Amino acid sequence: MPTLILVRHGRSTANTEGVLAGWTPGVALDERGAAQAAALPGRLAELPIREVVSSPLQRCRETIQPLLDARPELAVHTEERIGEAHYGDWSGRKLAELGDEPLMQVVQAHPSAAAFPGGESMRAMQTRAAEAVREWNARVERDHGADAVYLMCSHGDIIKSLVADALGLHLDLFQRISVEPCSITAIRYTRLRPFLVRLGDTGDLTSLVPREEPPADDAPVGGGAGAP
Repeated sequence: MPTLILVRHGRSTANTEGVLAGWTPGVALDERGAAQAAALPGRLAELPIREVVSSPLQRCRETIQPLLDARPELAVHTEERIGEAHYGDWSGRKLAELGDEPLMQVVQAHPSAAAFPGGESMRAMQTRAAEAVREWNARVERDHGADAVYLMCSHGDIIKSLVADALGLHLDLFQRISVEPCSITAIRYTRLRPFLVRLGDTGDLTSLVPREEPPADDAPVGGGAGAP
């Protein structure tokens, strides 16, 4: 079965503003995110990518545009099921204020029980994304062969949930996974089991440098802004 390259979108204006964007329209890449996207074709230059699939949201489309420009033979397929979590009433709110919501403790410690007010549950988020991947695996294998490589550009919580699915981890453990903006995660699927072969690879170790302010114990909902 195929190898899936998962790319989280580059850093967005919502990331730098500390806002939970969700499906809010008009959220674009910031200057750093645009630079990350511009570097993506070079990082992927050796990979024989056969299909490109993207979340419909602007920040994902902007992230893959340089790759499409560099490889005009590739077309992009829009897949709503790998779009961001539907955060409902939380969409557009500051992450700092959401930290005081009682539901945030559930999102952090017991996400399989979390459902966003006016939005979807985290279980539903993972299920739709995993179903999309399985259908695309079959389609890519049918059209390009069992050893084909294809790419999906998606969002932090979606990618983390797909990694958990590939590893057989319960959704309640997925907050232990970290994927930074424009990081690359690769999963090789086989008939019997998937193999996680890259996780959150940015080629940059800046995020490991100790910071003046220690990192929070909680996982950043939506994926976080990455290294400063």
